[in-house]
Amino acid sequence: MKKPTWSAKVVIRYALFQIPGLAGFIVILLLVQRWVNLPSWLFWGFIALWLIKDAVLFPFVWRAYDRDRSKELQTIVGGEGIVEERLAPTGYIRVHGELWQAEGVGADVSIERGETVRIRGIKGLRLQVERKNSLKV
Repeated sequence: MKKPTWSAKVVIRYALFQIPGLAGFIVILLLVQRWVNLPSWLFWGFIALWLIKDAVLFPFVWRAYDRDRSKELQTIVGGEGIVEERLAPTGYIRVHGELWQAEGVGADVSIERGETVRIRGIKGLRLQVERKNSLKV
């Protein structure tokens, strides 16, 4: 299975979106420093912690900053997944290594864990699926 990776474009987009929050935090620290005698090492320490927080969170949220991944959602329709949590009628399936909330459609709304399903569509953030063998004509 191909492990998802981020590009330089995604890293730059993430960094640019973090600038307003960092700027607001620095303004708050400057105001606090004006009223309280805040040592400079503490001032810079708080900024370093803020930057470390952004770096630690990046691996968990980078997909939200990848515009090209939205195109992948359209290619997911027609694909297959494995049921991780029984669909009765909703549950979870695994598609390309990612866990998705899914809803059974058609006559078979109850699909057991471990069965293969075909993705018929997307409704909001929920995949609409049906049992793979129910597609036989």
